[in-house]
Amino acid sequence: RAVLAADVQRRSRPQFATKMSPEASTEAQKASEDGNAQAPKKKRTYERPKPWDHDGIDHWKVDPFRPEDNLGGTFLEASEFATLFPKYRETYLRESWPLVERALKEHGVRATLDLVQGSMAVCTTRKTWDPYIILKARDLIKLLARSVPAPQAVKVLQDDVQCDIVKIGGMVRNKERFVKRRQRLIGPNGATLKALELLTQTYILVQGNTVSMMGGFKGLKTARRVVEDCMKNVHPIYHIKELMIKRELSKDEELAKENWERFLPKFKRKNMKTRKVKETKKKDYTPFPPPQQPRKEDLAMETGEYFLAPKEKKWQAKQDKLKKQSTKVAAKKVKREEAFVPPKEEKSKKNANAGGKKDAGPSTEEMVKSLKSKKRKTREVVNGSGADPATFILTSVKSGQDTHEDGKHGKDSSKKSKKHKHKNAGS
Repeated sequence: RAVLAADVQRRSRPQFATKMSPEASTEAQKASEDGNAQAPKKKRTYERPKPWDHDGIDHWKVDPFRPEDNLGGTFLEASEFATLFPKYRETYLRESWPLVERALKEHGVRATLDLVQGSMAVCTTRKTWDPYIILKARDLIKLLARSVPAPQAVKVLQDDVQCDIVKIGGMVRNKERFVKRRQRLIGPNGATLKALELLTQTYILVQGNTVSMMGGFKGLKTARRVVEDCMKNVHPIYHIKELMIKRELSKDEELAKENWERFLPKFKRKNMKTRKVKETKKKDYTPFPPPQQPRKEDLAMETGEYFLAPKEKKWQAKQDKLKKQSTKVAAKKVKREEAFVPPKEEKSKKNANAGGKKDAGPSTEEMVKSLKSKKRKTREVVNGSGADPATFILTSVKSGQDTHEDGKHGKDSSKKSKKHKHKNAGS
Protein backbone atom coordinates (compact mmCIF):
# COMPACT_ATOMS: atom_id res chain seq x y z
CA ARG A 1 0.00 0.00 0.00
CA ALA A 2 2.79 2.41 0.89
CA VAL A 3 4.51 1.77 -2.47
CA LEU A 4 1.30 2.32 -4.42
CA ALA A 5 0.59 5.53 -2.50
CA ALA A 6 4.09 6.88 -3.27
CA ASP A 7 3.71 6.01 -6.98
CA VAL A 8 0.31 7.80 -7.18
CA GLN A 9 1.75 10.84 -5.41
CA ARG A 10 4.70 10.97 -7.87
CA ARG A 11 2.44 10.72 -10.92
CA SER A 12 0.09 13.43 -9.66
CA ARG A 13 3.00 15.86 -8.99
CA PRO A 14 2.97 18.78 -11.55
CA GLN A 15 6.03 19.00 -13.83
CA PHE A 16 7.56 22.47 -13.84
CA ALA A 17 9.26 23.88 -16.95
CA THR A 18 13.00 24.51 -16.72
CA LYS A 19 14.05 28.12 -16.59
CA MET A 20 16.13 29.39 -19.53
CA SER A 21 18.24 32.51 -19.85
CA PRO A 22 16.87 35.26 -22.14
CA GLU A 23 19.70 34.67 -24.68
CA ALA A 24 19.01 30.92 -24.81
CA SER A 25 15.25 31.51 -25.16
CA THR A 26 15.78 33.85 -28.12
CA GLU A 27 18.10 31.30 -29.79
CA ALA A 28 15.52 28.55 -29.28
CA GLN A 29 12.78 30.77 -30.69
CA LYS A 30 14.85 31.56 -33.80
CA ALA A 31 15.61 27.88 -34.34
CA SER A 32 11.91 26.99 -34.06
CA GLU A 33 11.03 29.72 -36.57
CA ASP A 34 13.60 28.38 -39.06
CA GLY A 35 12.20 24.88 -38.66
CA ASN A 36 15.45 23.46 -37.32
CA ALA A 37 14.63 23.18 -33.65
CA GLN A 38 17.84 22.25 -31.85
CA ALA A 39 18.62 22.10 -28.13
CA PRO A 40 20.85 24.94 -26.87
CA LYS A 41 24.55 23.95 -26.67
CA LYS A 42 25.96 23.36 -23.20
CA LYS A 43 28.79 25.58 -22.05
CA ARG A 44 32.14 23.77 -21.92
CA THR A 45 33.30 24.37 -18.39
CA TYR A 46 36.72 22.78 -18.99
CA GLU A 47 37.61 25.44 -21.61
CA ARG A 48 37.51 28.30 -19.13
CA PRO A 49 40.56 30.59 -19.16
CA LYS A 50 43.12 29.67 -16.50
CA PRO A 51 44.77 32.75 -14.95
CA TRP A 52 47.83 30.75 -13.82
CA ASP A 53 48.51 29.36 -17.33
CA HIS A 54 49.76 31.82 -19.93
CA ASP A 55 52.10 31.87 -22.94
CA GLY A 56 55.06 33.08 -20.89
CA ILE A 57 55.25 29.83 -18.91
CA ASP A 58 57.87 27.27 -19.99
CA HIS A 59 56.14 23.93 -19.52
CA TRP A 60 59.40 21.99 -20.09
CA LYS A 61 61.12 23.69 -17.14
CA VAL A 62 61.56 21.62 -13.95
CA ASP A 63 61.73 23.65 -10.72
CA PRO A 64 64.32 22.46 -8.16
CA PHE A 65 63.14 20.69 -4.99
CA ARG A 66 64.87 21.71 -1.73
CA PRO A 67 64.68 20.29 1.80
CA GLU A 68 62.54 23.29 2.83
CA ASP A 69 59.88 22.28 0.28
CA ASN A 70 59.26 18.97 2.06
CA LEU A 71 56.57 19.92 4.60
CA GLY A 72 55.49 16.33 5.34
CA GLY A 73 58.72 15.30 7.06
CA THR A 74 60.17 11.78 6.92
CA PHE A 75 58.57 8.87 5.07
CA LEU A 76 56.49 6.24 6.86
CA GLU A 77 57.88 3.28 4.89
CA ALA A 78 61.14 2.57 3.05
CA SER A 79 61.15 2.15 -0.73
CA GLU A 80 63.73 -0.08 -2.43
CA PHE A 81 64.74 -0.85 -6.04
CA ALA A 82 67.30 -3.39 -7.30
CA THR A 83 68.71 -4.37 -10.68
CA LEU A 84 71.17 -6.94 -12.03
CA PHE A 85 74.37 -6.09 -13.91
CA PRO A 86 76.47 -8.15 -16.38
CA LYS A 87 79.66 -9.93 -15.36
CA TYR A 88 81.98 -7.65 -17.38
CA ARG A 89 80.83 -4.59 -15.34
CA GLU A 90 81.89 -6.08 -12.00
CA THR A 91 85.45 -4.69 -11.84
CA TYR A 92 84.40 -1.19 -12.96
CA LEU A 93 81.50 -1.00 -10.48
CA ARG A 94 83.74 -2.15 -7.61
CA GLU A 95 86.18 0.70 -8.39
CA SER A 96 83.55 3.43 -8.93
CA TRP A 97 81.09 2.42 -6.15
CA PRO A 98 82.48 4.91 -3.54
CA LEU A 99 81.61 7.76 -5.96
CA VAL A 100 78.03 6.45 -6.32
CA GLU A 101 77.60 6.08 -2.56
CA ARG A 102 78.86 9.65 -1.95
CA ALA A 103 76.42 11.08 -4.52
CA LEU A 104 73.43 9.20 -3.07
CA LYS A 105 74.38 10.02 0.55
CA GLU A 106 73.79 13.72 -0.14
CA HIS A 107 70.13 12.91 -0.86
CA GLY A 108 69.78 10.45 2.04
CA VAL A 109 69.64 7.26 -0.08
CA ARG A 110 71.49 4.06 0.83
CA ALA A 111 73.17 2.04 -1.96
CA THR A 112 74.39 -1.57 -1.76
CA LEU A 113 76.50 -3.58 -4.22
CA ASP A 114 76.17 -7.39 -4.12
CA LEU A 115 78.98 -8.99 -6.12
CA VAL A 116 77.89 -12.55 -5.25
CA GLN A 117 74.42 -12.23 -6.81
CA GLY A 118 75.53 -9.53 -9.27
CA SER A 119 72.99 -6.89 -8.27
CA MET A 120 72.76 -3.24 -7.17
CA ALA A 121 70.09 -1.91 -4.79
CA VAL A 122 69.00 1.54 -3.55
CA CYS A 123 66.79 2.24 -0.54
CA THR A 124 65.36 5.32 1.23
CA THR A 125 66.36 6.15 4.82
CA ARG A 126 65.11 8.39 7.65
CA LYS A 127 67.25 11.21 6.24
CA THR A 128 65.62 11.15 2.76
CA TRP A 129 63.78 14.45 2.18
CA ASP A 130 62.99 14.24 -1.60
CA PRO A 131 60.10 11.85 -2.40
CA TYR A 132 61.13 11.52 -6.09
CA ILE A 133 64.85 10.86 -5.48
CA ILE A 134 64.32 7.10 -5.11
CA LEU A 135 63.13 6.93 -8.74
CA LYS A 136 66.19 8.92 -9.78
CA ALA A 137 68.39 6.47 -7.85
CA ARG A 138 66.67 3.58 -9.63
CA ASP A 139 67.52 5.22 -13.00
CA LEU A 140 71.11 5.66 -11.79
CA ILE A 141 71.68 1.94 -11.16
CA LYS A 142 69.97 1.11 -14.48
CA LEU A 143 72.38 3.37 -16.34
CA LEU A 144 75.37 1.89 -14.51
CA ALA A 145 74.22 -1.60 -15.58
CA ARG A 146 73.99 -0.38 -19.21
CA SER A 147 77.74 0.62 -19.31
CA VAL A 148 77.23 4.36 -18.71
CA PRO A 149 80.32 5.80 -16.91
CA ALA A 150 79.73 6.57 -13.21
CA PRO A 151 80.59 10.34 -13.41
CA GLN A 152 78.03 10.71 -16.23
CA ALA A 153 75.37 8.50 -14.61
CA VAL A 154 75.51 10.48 -11.32
CA LYS A 155 74.20 13.56 -13.20
CA VAL A 156 70.76 11.92 -13.42
CA LEU A 157 70.24 12.87 -9.74
CA GLN A 158 69.93 16.54 -10.80
CA ASP A 159 66.39 17.93 -11.09
CA ASP A 160 66.71 19.10 -14.72
CA VAL A 161 68.28 15.82 -16.00
CA GLN A 162 66.15 12.80 -16.89
CA CYS A 163 67.01 9.45 -18.47
CA ASP A 164 65.44 7.15 -21.03
CA ILE A 165 66.49 3.64 -22.10
CA VAL A 166 65.23 2.55 -25.54
CA LYS A 167 65.14 -1.21 -26.19
CA ILE A 168 66.04 -1.69 -29.85
CA GLY A 169 66.68 -5.46 -29.75
CA GLY A 170 63.18 -6.52 -30.80
CA MET A 171 62.59 -3.83 -33.45
CA VAL A 172 64.42 -5.70 -36.25
CA ARG A 173 64.19 -9.48 -36.69
CA ASN A 174 67.17 -10.05 -38.97
CA LYS A 175 70.44 -9.95 -37.00
CA GLU A 176 72.60 -8.62 -39.86
CA ARG A 177 70.08 -5.87 -40.65
CA PHE A 178 69.91 -4.94 -36.95
CA VAL A 179 73.71 -4.58 -36.72
CA LYS A 180 73.81 -2.40 -39.87
CA ARG A 181 71.08 -0.06 -38.61
CA ARG A 182 72.67 0.21 -35.18
CA GLN A 183 75.99 1.12 -36.82
CA ARG A 184 74.12 3.66 -38.98
CA LEU A 185 72.92 5.34 -35.76
CA ILE A 186 76.50 5.59 -34.48
CA GLY A 187 77.94 6.76 -37.80
CA PRO A 188 81.57 6.82 -39.01
CA ASN A 189 83.81 7.37 -35.95
CA GLY A 190 80.68 8.25 -33.92
CA ALA A 191 79.99 11.40 -35.99
CA THR A 192 76.21 10.85 -36.32
CA LEU A 193 75.81 10.18 -32.58
CA LYS A 194 77.84 13.29 -31.71
CA ALA A 195 75.69 15.46 -34.00
CA LEU A 196 72.51 14.13 -32.34
CA GLU A 197 73.94 14.85 -28.88
CA LEU A 198 74.76 18.46 -29.83
CA LEU A 199 71.37 19.14 -31.47
CA THR A 200 69.23 17.49 -28.76
CA GLN A 201 71.52 18.50 -25.85
CA THR A 202 71.52 14.95 -24.50
CA TYR A 203 74.03 12.19 -23.74
CA ILE A 204 73.48 9.06 -25.89
CA LEU A 205 75.20 5.68 -25.47
CA VAL A 206 74.53 2.70 -27.77
CA GLN A 207 75.29 -0.56 -25.95
CA GLY A 208 74.14 -4.00 -27.13
CA ASN A 209 70.35 -4.12 -27.51
CA THR A 210 69.67 -0.79 -25.75
CA VAL A 211 70.27 2.93 -26.24
CA SER A 212 70.73 4.91 -23.00
CA MET A 213 69.94 8.65 -23.11
CA MET A 214 70.28 11.44 -20.55
CA GLY A 215 69.08 15.05 -20.77
CA GLY A 216 65.98 17.22 -20.65
CA PHE A 217 62.45 16.05 -21.44
CA LYS A 218 62.34 17.85 -24.81
CA GLY A 219 65.71 16.48 -25.97
CA LEU A 220 64.88 12.94 -24.85
CA LYS A 221 61.61 13.00 -26.78
CA THR A 222 63.41 14.05 -29.99
CA ALA A 223 66.28 11.59 -29.51
CA ARG A 224 63.88 8.69 -28.91
CA ARG A 225 62.04 9.47 -32.16
CA VAL A 226 65.33 9.52 -34.10
CA VAL A 227 66.45 6.15 -32.62
CA GLU A 228 63.12 4.43 -33.32
CA ASP A 229 63.00 5.79 -36.89
CA CYS A 230 66.57 4.59 -37.49
CA MET A 231 65.50 1.06 -36.55
CA LYS A 232 62.57 1.48 -38.99
CA ASN A 233 65.05 2.16 -41.86
CA VAL A 234 64.88 5.98 -41.77
CA HIS A 235 68.40 7.42 -41.87
CA PRO A 236 69.29 9.75 -38.94
CA ILE A 237 70.76 12.33 -41.35
CA TYR A 238 67.23 13.39 -42.35
CA HIS A 239 66.35 14.16 -38.73
CA ILE A 240 69.69 15.93 -38.23
CA LYS A 241 68.96 18.25 -41.19
CA GLU A 242 65.49 18.98 -39.82
CA LEU A 243 66.84 19.73 -36.33
CA MET A 244 69.51 22.08 -37.74
CA ILE A 245 66.87 24.04 -39.67
CA LYS A 246 64.65 24.25 -36.57
CA ARG A 247 67.54 25.53 -34.47
CA GLU A 248 68.28 28.32 -36.96
CA LEU A 249 64.57 29.26 -37.22
CA SER A 250 64.20 29.44 -33.43
CA LYS A 251 66.90 32.13 -33.34
CA ASP A 252 64.78 34.46 -35.50
CA GLU A 253 62.27 36.34 -33.31
CA GLU A 254 59.83 36.98 -36.20
CA LEU A 255 59.69 33.31 -37.28
CA ALA A 256 59.73 31.89 -33.74
CA LYS A 257 55.91 32.01 -33.45
CA GLU A 258 55.10 31.01 -37.06
CA ASN A 259 54.51 27.60 -38.61
CA TRP A 260 57.76 26.07 -39.92
CA GLU A 261 56.26 23.51 -42.29
CA ARG A 262 57.25 25.48 -45.40
CA PHE A 263 60.92 25.60 -44.32
CA LEU A 264 61.34 21.97 -43.32
CA PRO A 265 62.53 19.50 -45.99
CA LYS A 266 60.16 16.83 -47.25
CA PHE A 267 61.98 13.63 -48.11
CA LYS A 268 60.44 11.04 -50.39
CA ARG A 269 61.34 7.39 -50.51
CA LYS A 270 62.95 6.63 -53.85
CA ASN A 271 63.50 2.90 -53.42
CA MET A 272 59.86 1.99 -53.02
CA LYS A 273 58.91 -0.89 -55.26
CA THR A 274 55.83 -0.07 -57.30
CA ARG A 275 53.51 -3.00 -57.60
CA LYS A 276 52.64 -3.91 -61.13
CA VAL A 277 48.92 -4.11 -61.57
CA LYS A 278 47.97 -7.22 -63.49
CA GLU A 279 45.69 -6.48 -66.39
CA THR A 280 42.82 -8.92 -66.30
CA LYS A 281 40.93 -9.28 -69.54
CA LYS A 282 37.22 -9.51 -69.06
CA LYS A 283 35.60 -12.47 -70.74
CA ASP A 284 32.86 -11.83 -73.22
CA TYR A 285 29.47 -12.17 -71.63
CA THR A 286 27.36 -15.01 -72.92
CA PRO A 287 23.88 -15.81 -71.59
CA PHE A 288 24.40 -19.53 -72.21
CA PRO A 289 25.97 -21.75 -69.51
CA PRO A 290 29.31 -23.51 -70.17
CA PRO A 291 29.21 -27.04 -71.65
CA GLN A 292 28.85 -29.86 -69.16
CA GLN A 293 32.12 -31.62 -68.34
CA PRO A 294 32.25 -35.41 -68.87
CA ARG A 295 32.10 -37.70 -65.84
CA LYS A 296 34.69 -40.32 -64.95
CA GLU A 297 32.30 -43.04 -66.10
CA ASP A 298 31.94 -41.34 -69.50
CA LEU A 299 35.72 -41.17 -69.95
CA ALA A 300 36.07 -44.82 -68.90
CA MET A 301 33.41 -45.83 -71.45
CA GLU A 302 35.30 -44.00 -74.21
CA THR A 303 38.56 -45.83 -73.44
CA GLY A 304 36.80 -49.16 -72.82
CA GLU A 305 37.93 -49.54 -69.18
CA TYR A 306 34.34 -49.36 -67.94
CA PHE A 307 33.49 -52.76 -69.49
CA LEU A 308 36.56 -54.59 -68.10
CA ALA A 309 36.34 -57.10 -65.25
CA PRO A 310 37.65 -56.06 -61.77
CA LYS A 311 40.77 -58.28 -62.13
CA GLU A 312 41.54 -56.81 -65.52
CA LYS A 313 41.13 -53.30 -64.15
CA LYS A 314 43.61 -54.02 -61.34
CA TRP A 315 46.08 -55.53 -63.81
CA GLN A 316 45.73 -52.48 -66.09
CA ALA A 317 46.31 -50.10 -63.16
CA LYS A 318 49.39 -52.08 -62.13
CA GLN A 319 50.78 -51.97 -65.68
CA ASP A 320 50.29 -48.19 -65.84
CA LYS A 321 52.05 -47.80 -62.51
CA LEU A 322 55.00 -49.91 -63.65
CA LYS A 323 55.24 -47.93 -66.88
CA LYS A 324 55.42 -44.63 -64.98
CA GLN A 325 58.04 -46.08 -62.63
CA SER A 326 60.22 -47.29 -65.51
CA THR A 327 60.14 -43.87 -67.19
CA LYS A 328 61.10 -42.15 -63.92
CA VAL A 329 63.89 -44.67 -63.26
CA ALA A 330 65.30 -44.13 -66.77
CA ALA A 331 65.21 -40.34 -66.34
CA LYS A 332 67.03 -40.56 -62.98
CA LYS A 333 69.65 -42.91 -64.47
CA VAL A 334 70.36 -40.44 -67.28
CA LYS A 335 70.68 -37.64 -64.73
CA ARG A 336 73.16 -39.67 -62.64
CA GLU A 337 75.26 -40.58 -65.70
CA GLU A 338 75.60 -36.91 -66.70
CA ALA A 339 78.18 -36.48 -63.94
CA PHE A 340 80.44 -39.12 -65.55
CA VAL A 341 80.28 -37.71 -69.11
CA PRO A 342 83.69 -36.14 -69.92
CA PRO A 343 83.57 -32.51 -71.04
CA LYS A 344 84.35 -31.57 -74.63
CA GLU A 345 87.98 -30.59 -75.16
CA GLU A 346 88.47 -27.13 -76.59
CA LYS A 347 90.64 -27.01 -79.71
CA SER A 348 93.68 -24.70 -79.63
CA LYS A 349 93.83 -21.76 -82.03
CA LYS A 350 96.72 -23.16 -84.03
CA ASN A 351 95.04 -26.51 -84.50
CA ALA A 352 91.75 -24.84 -85.36
CA ASN A 353 93.42 -22.72 -88.07
CA ALA A 354 95.28 -25.69 -89.49
CA GLY A 355 92.12 -27.79 -89.60
CA GLY A 356 93.22 -30.12 -86.80
CA LYS A 357 96.65 -30.89 -88.40
CA LYS A 358 100.11 -29.58 -87.53
CA ASP A 359 101.60 -26.83 -89.74
CA ALA A 360 103.75 -28.88 -92.15
CA GLY A 361 105.24 -25.80 -93.92
CA PRO A 362 105.83 -25.44 -97.69
CA SER A 363 105.97 -28.61 -99.79
CA THR A 364 109.19 -29.85 -101.54
CA GLU A 365 107.97 -28.81 -104.99
CA GLU A 366 107.38 -25.23 -103.84
CA MET A 367 110.84 -25.13 -102.23
CA VAL A 368 112.51 -26.40 -105.48
CA LYS A 369 110.71 -23.77 -107.56
CA SER A 370 111.71 -20.94 -105.22
CA LEU A 371 115.37 -22.05 -105.23
CA LYS A 372 115.46 -22.24 -109.04
CA SER A 373 113.98 -18.75 -109.38
CA LYS A 374 116.54 -17.33 -106.92
CA LYS A 375 119.41 -19.04 -108.82
CA ARG A 376 118.17 -17.65 -112.13
CA LYS A 377 118.04 -14.13 -110.72
CA THR A 378 121.58 -14.33 -109.35
CA ARG A 379 122.90 -15.54 -112.73
CA GLU A 380 121.26 -12.65 -114.52
CA VAL A 381 122.75 -10.19 -112.03
CA VAL A 382 126.25 -11.73 -112.32
CA ASN A 383 126.21 -11.83 -116.14
CA GLY A 384 124.77 -8.30 -116.24
CA SER A 385 122.02 -9.22 -118.66
CA GLY A 386 118.92 -7.10 -118.09
CA ALA A 387 120.14 -5.62 -114.79
CA ASP A 388 120.95 -2.04 -113.69
CA PRO A 389 124.32 -1.17 -112.10
CA ALA A 390 122.53 0.07 -108.93
CA THR A 391 120.71 -3.25 -108.39
CA PHE A 392 123.94 -5.16 -109.05
CA ILE A 393 125.78 -3.17 -106.33
CA LEU A 394 122.91 -3.63 -103.79
CA THR A 395 122.70 -7.38 -104.34
CA SER A 396 126.46 -7.80 -104.02
CA VAL A 397 126.50 -5.85 -100.73
CA LYS A 398 123.57 -7.92 -99.31
CA SER A 399 125.17 -11.21 -100.35
CA GLY A 400 128.45 -10.14 -98.63
CA GLN A 401 126.60 -9.29 -95.43
CA ASP A 402 124.78 -12.63 -95.49
CA THR A 403 128.03 -14.58 -95.89
CA HIS A 404 129.64 -12.57 -93.04
CA GLU A 405 126.71 -13.31 -90.70
CA ASP A 406 126.75 -17.01 -91.68
CA GLY A 407 130.43 -17.21 -90.77
CA LYS A 408 129.83 -15.65 -87.38
CA HIS A 409 126.94 -18.00 -86.70
CA GLY A 410 129.11 -20.98 -87.62
CA LYS A 411 131.84 -19.91 -85.19
CA ASP A 412 129.37 -19.42 -82.34
CA SER A 413 127.75 -22.78 -82.94
CA SER A 414 131.20 -24.54 -83.00
CA LYS A 415 132.11 -22.88 -79.67
CA LYS A 416 128.82 -24.02 -78.10
CA SER A 417 129.31 -27.59 -79.31
CA LYS A 418 132.87 -27.66 -77.84
CA LYS A 419 131.59 -26.43 -74.45
CA HIS A 420 128.83 -29.04 -74.46
CA LYS A 421 131.34 -31.82 -75.22
CA HIS A 422 133.60 -30.58 -72.40
CA LYS A 423 130.76 -30.69 -69.90
CA ASN A 424 129.77 -34.19 -70.91
CA ALA A 425 133.34 -35.39 -70.49
CA GLY A 426 133.55 -33.85 -66.99
CA SER A 427 130.33 -35.45 -65.91
